[in-house]
Amino acid sequence: MDIANTKPSKKQKKDFEEFYYLIKFQYLGFRFHGWQKQKDTYRTVQGMLERTLNFIFKEEVEFKTMGASRTDSMVSAEESYCKLTTQTEFDANFIFQNLNQSLPQDIKVLDVKVTTKEFRIINDSKSKVYHYYFCNEQKPHPFSAPFMTNFSDKLDMDLLQQAAKIFEGEHNFSRYCFRPTPTKQYIRTIDFSEVRVNTEISASFFPSKSYVYEVRGSGFLRNQIRLMMGAIIMVATNQMSIEELKESLVGEEFKLASFIAPASGLMLKNLSLQASE
Repeated sequence: MDIANTKPSKKQKKDFEEFYYLIKFQYLGFRFHGWQKQKDTYRTVQGMLERTLNFIFKEEVEFKTMGASRTDSMVSAEESYCKLTTQTEFDANFIFQNLNQSLPQDIKVLDVKVTTKEFRIINDSKSKVYHYYFCNEQKPHPFSAPFMTNFSDKLDMDLLQQAAKIFEGEHNFSRYCFRPTPTKQYIRTIDFSEVRVNTEISASFFPSKSYVYEVRGSGFLRNQIRLMMGAIIMVATNQMSIEELKESLVGEEFKLASFIAPASGLMLKNLSLQASE
């Protein structure tokens, strides 16, 4: 496809038709500074995606990207989406093939399809499933570090399960948000919160037994899952009681929960969208 000389002048931009694509992708977040692009580094997933699109389009095409979900530094995603808007029309398969050929190995595009201007990728996100993988070993193999966090203190697994269930339902999560503000909406609903033995991911260097904390909901606050994970670990190590955990979900006191779990065990497992066409 010849895309040379397609970059519009500033005067022409207003008159150009726009074209929209929904990109489904996955990534290992261990070496990235989260999803959102930043001024001081391209080492974000969005920054790397846009850098690659610039290469594919030979820097001759105006475009922008918007993600369905932001992730923190070192957080991975098995399934996420972004909306690509261009001022030049492309075959969706052209974008799909060239992205996978040019992106680094820790980012993979799963699908690209044409969508519409009316599709709102943030507002049309219906539900999100997060997994937090962890183990309870003295010292696991270092190769497992990008995929799971090790908590070396002895964990009471019964208390861990009880604590996870406390989060289900509608609660005030003002203590489970990094840098909370009085104007933000902190009443959120958790549809599912459970710890179980990990059967989702495996590798020869993983510990013989590991676990996954699964959380489902329609939307989450900044660092909310990691703060929830930190809280149930505190319960499981007898640093917090079940009653104290319940109390942390009541009231408007903007006091951050005391332990935030490391990022490397967290994965955006699934993100459901409303119809995009």
